[in-house]
Amino acid sequence: MNDSVYDDMALEQIAKNNFGLQVDIDHVIVRTVPVSRVAQATLFLTTRKQLLLYVNGTSKLLLADIKKIVARMGLVAELYLPPKGQPNYFDDIGRAKFKEVFPGMKNPSGQDLQYYRTLAPYNPALVQILEVKNGEVLQFDTDANTQWRTAAKFAYRRIKAV
Repeated sequence: MNDSVYDDMALEQIAKNNFGLQVDIDHVIVRTVPVSRVAQATLFLTTRKQLLLYVNGTSKLLLADIKKIVARMGLVAELYLPPKGQPNYFDDIGRAKFKEVFPGMKNPSGQDLQYYRTLAPYNPALVQILEVKNGEVLQFDTDANTQWRTAAKFAYRRIKAV
């Protein structure tokens, strides 16, 4: 059998076990492309026409790192999926980090927590993508002038139904 079939099955299982999301992969746009010196990403389309980005790395990654990777890949994120069973994961971590820095403040606002949410550990990461900017998906490349080069050409923009 083809190795990509096993990779797809493993990715579907990871999405189910780690994020509680049942996905059926229809088409993989880019498979395990480098997105930093320590992380790889797979961009795939589900049978429900959702575009998802799976990022995993060999070292600690934070939500801030994943946001930067998504932007540099030429993608626009719609939703950063929290770990399974923890719907308020990013807020809880952000609140805890905020309390470490400002132990006297009782009720931090959403604006106060905005930065501290990005300090949440997020490896592996699963991101729902809203659109692909300029129709190109980029990958990390140390030899390129900007350190990013085109991995695939793919046009996608999610249209929200009202």
